[in-house]
Amino acid sequence: MVLVRLVEVSGAILVEIRQFTSLRHDHDAVPETKPASPKLGFAVFKRCFDIVISSILLVPLVLVAITLLIINRFYNPGPLFYVQDRMGQGCVPFRAYKFRSMLCAENIRRGAFDDLEVSRITPLGRLLRKCRVDELPQVWNVLIGNMSLIGPRPDFIDHACIYVDTVPGYRARHAVKPGITGLAQTEVGYVDGREGLDRKVAADLTYIRDRSVTLDLWITWRTIVTVFTGKGS
Repeated sequence: MVLVRLVEVSGAILVEIRQFTSLRHDHDAVPETKPASPKLGFAVFKRCFDIVISSILLVPLVLVAITLLIINRFYNPGPLFYVQDRMGQGCVPFRAYKFRSMLCAENIRRGAFDDLEVSRITPLGRLLRKCRVDELPQVWNVLIGNMSLIGPRPDFIDHACIYVDTVPGYRARHAVKPGITGLAQTEVGYVDGREGLDRKVAADLTYIRDRSVTLDLWITWRTIVTVFTGKGS
């Protein structure tokens, strides 16, 4: 019964995303109002879920970090971690941590609506990104309360400031904590450019409106499938 319910939820959500993106050029179709607060039970579940799962993930985080320290010198020379200021809940900036997957660069040259600089991704980094392992250090962000395991993915602060002023609905997606994974990541996948950003915002707003224990468990399952199969990355 639980599996059937999860499948029904997924199907309904995909329909909502398609309907939303069909209206993405209509600014009046995207409300900028803050959604109603979730029920207390869900809020308690979500924070407990974040703490328990993130604490468990500290073990693989340490093991992966030690492994990368050894093999990075051969396949991905440079610092182990990549630290970047991103936009969090309430549009407040915070510092996010990742395993570095790209060649080092002094400044970010990529524009807010430009495609990803795939030429900078190292072979090892491509593997880390495919399985989402590069996001693992963000469990620390979850433990200290900057992020949740599930929610809208946070963007680079400089780009996010542009999106807030130009993309309908973008500000509203910051009504909740950003997440390591989310509905946009599992159902839309990695996107770039303006059209891709519209699709991501649509999925994020759908999640915020419909967030629940059932939906969080569905996203968790979809993320596990991605990590072990590389599908949807």
